[in-house]
Amino acid sequence: MTSEWSTGEVPDPPLHSFSATCPGGLRPLQAAFMTDNEPDPWTTIQEFAIAQSDVVSRRQLYGAGLTRWQLAAQLKAKRWQRLGDQAVCLHNGPVTDAQHHWAAVFQGGPRAKLDGAAALVAGGLERYAVDRLRVSVPRGAQARRTPKYDVRQTRRWDHADRMPTGVPRARPAPAAVRGALWAVSDRQATYLLTVTVQQGMATAEAVGVEALTVKRHKRRLLVHEVVSELLDGARSLGEIDVARELRSRGLPSPTRQAARKDDRGRYFLDLYWPEWRLVLEIDGIHHAWAEYVVSDALRQNSLAIAGDTVLRLPLLGLRLRPDDFFEQIEEALRANGWADAA
Repeated sequence: MTSEWSTGEVPDPPLHSFSATCPGGLRPLQAAFMTDNEPDPWTTIQEFAIAQSDVVSRRQLYGAGLTRWQLAAQLKAKRWQRLGDQAVCLHNGPVTDAQHHWAAVFQGGPRAKLDGAAALVAGGLERYAVDRLRVSVPRGAQARRTPKYDVRQTRRWDHADRMPTGVPRARPAPAAVRGALWAVSDRQATYLLTVTVQQGMATAEAVGVEALTVKRHKRRLLVHEVVSELLDGARSLGEIDVARELRSRGLPSPTRQAARKDDRGRYFLDLYWPEWRLVLEIDGIHHAWAEYVVSDALRQNSLAIAGDTVLRLPLLGLRLRPDDFFEQIEEALRANGWADAA
């Protein structure tokens, strides 16, 4: 069955699933509430539960034929639990992120959808935490907020932005732009736009198209600047910061994400000055993860063997001792033949 909330996508049920809370199937619950002449709501409810990570709206429950006192009995017996005031989770175990995503949308009503960073996380964005789920509804719709679900009216609501499958949510490109506009700081806004492109959620071009639709906002120019950096090849927040600092210090602009190849395959250099054979690798936190340590070392060795000078700039160093690192970059450029035109 397909409802206004179900899109045909059937995820794996969580550990504490609806069926797991009903040993022997749905019939024991059915028998407790129904006579032979009454319609069977449980099959319909189970279909909703399977498609919606075991979260069903009150509207769906009543529409399937469940009465208010039957719902109250399940909640009182602690077989089910409320999520907000519009959704019910059909188990009594820990609530997953996916279940909160569905509950947040139900909290907003029929035209609601996850938006901003919440939509990106629901769509698979990694290593980005969202404390409060942003839900967008059109102007005039009721906005029922909770401490967990931030339901807001927005003039930027557009039904065409909605993803066709899964939990109702905005498409990645508009979600990234709106998430940047709603971020708590310019740095968070820059980071969200960058990781959206870095993780392949949306292309820089698609984000740029959405950025052009923003006519008035205090962060409009920042978004345009970041998108321009991403279109120019930057793939991380560190690259954007370093490129800005290089320009401010009068140092030559490098090539970003230059492709190289060795006997282990193809890889990309963060920043490269081919005329002066200088490579600058920007080390974010992920470079300390075990799966990157060996590959980073092999890549650096290959570059050194080929005759390139390789410098490394950890993001922590960029924050704490930027002058020391940029002096080394300038020193390396001059040692390899660069001369300031001034």
